[in-house]
Amino acid sequence: MNIFNDFTARVRAAAERALAPQTLAAADLARVVVEPPRDASHGDLATNAAMVLAKPTARNSRALAEAIAAELARDGDVAAAEVAGPGFINLRLQTLVWHRVLGAIVAAGALYGRSSVGAGRRVNVEYVSANPTGPMHVGHTRGAAFGDALASLLVAAGFAVAREYYINDAGAQVDVLARSAYLRYREALGENVGAIPEGLYPGDYLVPVGQKLAETYGTTFAGQPESVWLPAIRRDTIEAMMALIRGDLAALGITHEVFFSERSLNDGTHDRVKEAIDWLAGKGLIYKGTLPPPKGQLPDDWEDREQTLFRSSEFGDDVDRPLMKSDGSYTYFASDIAYHYDKYRRGFREMIDVLGADHGGYVRRMQAAVKAITGGEGSLDVKLCQLVRLMRHGEPVKMSKRAGEFVTLREVVDEVGRDAVRFMMLYRKNDAPLDFDFAKVTEQSKDNPVFYVQYAHARAASVFRQAVEVAGLDTSAATLAGAPLERLDDAGELALVRRLSEFPRVLEAAAEAHEPHRIAFYVHDVASEFHAHWNRGKELPQLRFISAADVGLTSARLALVHAVRLVLSEGLAILGVSAPEEMR
Repeated sequence: MNIFNDFTARVRAAAERALAPQTLAAADLARVVVEPPRDASHGDLATNAAMVLAKPTARNSRALAEAIAAELARDGDVAAAEVAGPGFINLRLQTLVWHRVLGAIVAAGALYGRSSVGAGRRVNVEYVSANPTGPMHVGHTRGAAFGDALASLLVAAGFAVAREYYINDAGAQVDVLARSAYLRYREALGENVGAIPEGLYPGDYLVPVGQKLAETYGTTFAGQPESVWLPAIRRDTIEAMMALIRGDLAALGITHEVFFSERSLNDGTHDRVKEAIDWLAGKGLIYKGTLPPPKGQLPDDWEDREQTLFRSSEFGDDVDRPLMKSDGSYTYFASDIAYHYDKYRRGFREMIDVLGADHGGYVRRMQAAVKAITGGEGSLDVKLCQLVRLMRHGEPVKMSKRAGEFVTLREVVDEVGRDAVRFMMLYRKNDAPLDFDFAKVTEQSKDNPVFYVQYAHARAASVFRQAVEVAGLDTSAATLAGAPLERLDDAGELALVRRLSEFPRVLEAAAEAHEPHRIAFYVHDVASEFHAHWNRGKELPQLRFISAADVGLTSARLALVHAVRLVLSEGLAILGVSAPEEMR
């Protein structure tokens, strides 16, 4: 049950009745929404109906609000419809409405909050896509948690989601990786290679790769020119790095359904980059020309040469973009166009790329490319994840750096656990910088958001254990479904139900905005309400969840606790965080 959708329909119907027939055609009822009021003291629901309908229907907003409120006051579920300010309408609902909402939550079980707003539309979510040159570092962690939670959120909202990883295995960096692994291969054969030369990857993670290469090839490549060993060493090393990356991601609870190789775009037999460029050329979007110098660069420093250019400025980009380098090879942008063209041909009209903050300049050009390559049918949303600063008690932290010059994802997960990493990476909007304090995320206090939320779930579970083990009560689904919910009349109990009623609305809004942090914020709000009510029960015995003397009231309160547990569990599941039954 989505009470906000329910009352949106009622408000729109009331607005139609309040408007003169000749003005209905000008009324855009789709703009009418119902949401929680900013101040809970104003009521249960608030609507902007009069504010958005007044101008197109040539009505005074306050007068229109009074007319709509009068219509809503006739609704049996509305206790009061009050007009505020220039025309906002606040609704107070009958208590029985909240009893129905709670009953619907209990009846829906784990499906509560799930939505069909996605209508089965296919969405490709590409995230992580780190160069396969070493283990995952902490900079990848935020994008990994964000992308995975976003994919789960979209699934909960009814989208058909593909989780994808783009393997950047065609650039110069993988040749550098192969040379670095070859050095470790020679080392494994007993050669003293000395210090790792500047420009190669120095991390110890390549030592076992070199040993495996020595086991596989023996001395076959020893002393051979690069042209002989590079293809095989590069292939095997990339495979080893991807196995390492998959393991790192698994430690964070992340799996991808598709791993797409950049090298496959032009594998020597099928040039899909040329195919994409030819498609654009057929639409008149490719030409030979020159570009102005970059901003801030003096003309004397600028090499003015004719290039193969894509008319990206026609689709919202700042300038047109080159697709070919001076040596005839493709630019990275050309490969990216071909890759997204391939996504489109696989049936994805909606695409989401999760990237690091350093890709800010990439956004407009790729959105322009997707618009062009899909003939306007496709859309691309690029979500940039800002940097993570590692702290301990407020001070910058340095760790073992087994990988060379960075802190690995695995080191962070091993120290604080998967749940803490995932929740804290999502407990802030993706485009805001994040301080990750090892001390804070492991302390057991209300100041630690992940502990605070998980503890609320564990508390809810403990109520049920106590009900069974101490009070000997029946807590079956049938008993909860038949509980006399009308017995719940305390303000704190009803406030909890109101908060739980928001879950479907929050989930849909978060999915449509591609913002999983909203779920993290929401479950924290639910936990806060639950803890507050729990503490009231300590001071006021009559509010405690279990009363042996009143089985009916107890079953109603158990239904409420069950609903809290359901919502916390489902919200945490979207974030990829566990919902523990006990915490010691």
